Amino acid sequence: MSDSQAAGTGRTLLIGDLLTKDLAVSVLATSMASIPAFLVGALAVEIRQSFPITTSELGLAVTSYYLGAASWAVPSGRVAERLGGVRVLKFTPVVGSILLATIALFSSSWWLLALLLFPCGMVSAATATASNLFLARRGKPGRQGATFGIKQAAVPFASLLGGLAVPALGLTVGWRWAFALAALLSIATAILVPRPNQPRSKLSRQHVGAPPVIDKLAITLLAIGIGLGVFSASGMAAFLVSGSVHAGISKSAAGLVAALAGAATVIVRITTGFLADRRGSSHFSVIAIMMVIGAIGYATLALAQHLGIAALLVPGAVVALGIGWGWNGLFNFAVIDKHRATPARATGMTQLGGRLGGMLGPTVIGVLIDRFSYSTGWMAAAATCAMAAVAVVLGSRLLERKTT
Repeated sequence: MSDSQAAGTGRTLLIGDLLTKDLAVSVLATSMASIPAFLVGALAVEIRQSFPITTSELGLAVTSYYLGAASWAVPSGRVAERLGGVRVLKFTPVVGSILLATIALFSSSWWLLALLLFPCGMVSAATATASNLFLARRGKPGRQGATFGIKQAAVPFASLLGGLAVPALGLTVGWRWAFALAALLSIATAILVPRPNQPRSKLSRQHVGAPPVIDKLAITLLAIGIGLGVFSASGMAAFLVSGSVHAGISKSAAGLVAALAGAATVIVRITTGFLADRRGSSHFSVIAIMMVIGAIGYATLALAQHLGIAALLVPGAVVALGIGWGWNGLFNFAVIDKHRATPARATGMTQLGGRLGGMLGPTVIGVLIDRFSYSTGWMAAAATCAMAAVAVVLGSRLLERKTT
């Protein structure tokens, strides 16, 4: 669906029309693939009570997850287009379940936790590109903005679950049970994935010949943009709970702050998806504006931490994570809309930037927090989020020029 075609779909979109089994499976698979890193960040205080782990080591452990995802981002796009998205989605939740159960049972040091989070990241990358292809091929034309908004809401939904895991499980039966429950949910997701619509032999015939060309310069700039944006968001997600506790909020309340910020991101991603179907164009411009607003949210967090005003943490977190990371579904939709012949490969390339940003964010921000303060870490997030907006504008203009 081109931008011009999307502009003609101004009719009201019904929620019931969008909540198909395919979309539900994509949301569940994405949530379960995303939840390991969020659980580690949200349950950091409880994990420290089981074995010694510094803030920097926690950042390195979460970084390992994103490093695994970055290593498999581009290959996962090629694999998904070769095997079919549904086949990959049938496999990844099973692997994810095994890894989550292993973390619950055997994690006893930061390096072992990091070692197990690396393949969790690979599962996340494979799930992301496979679900993008799955929905791009099977989703309803004219409604894919809303579809991808709902699908990408699964990532902050995982953050929300991570925050809720603190009072529900972390402070009651222990953090390991949160990972065990996630493992069971992953198995349930694998069972719900439908069968492929076509045999592998037909898929192989479809890929005979040279693949369509992707504008690498434009896609690289967009990858840098999403990378800088995710740098900020992943660093915040990893340390929001511990930062809130440091500011004087109780453990359970800090978990609820993370849950509220995650809920805001869910709402924003879904809303921007619906609006994209109505608007039909200028998607990347909207993304850049959201990134600038997100930078203001990170700066608010820094101010709250510096002045010791705990009340500012909630609006700062909601704006930073809600709007400053609420563009992800719209971003994927915009990229796919410009690369209809190669949705998995195109999003795999941009995902590489996002994963690298996610890998560096917790590490760099964790080191800044350790050596300086939480305020310094949040200001670094604000600066990178603002730079992300610039990269997205440059990449989108180049892509539009090439398309024209």
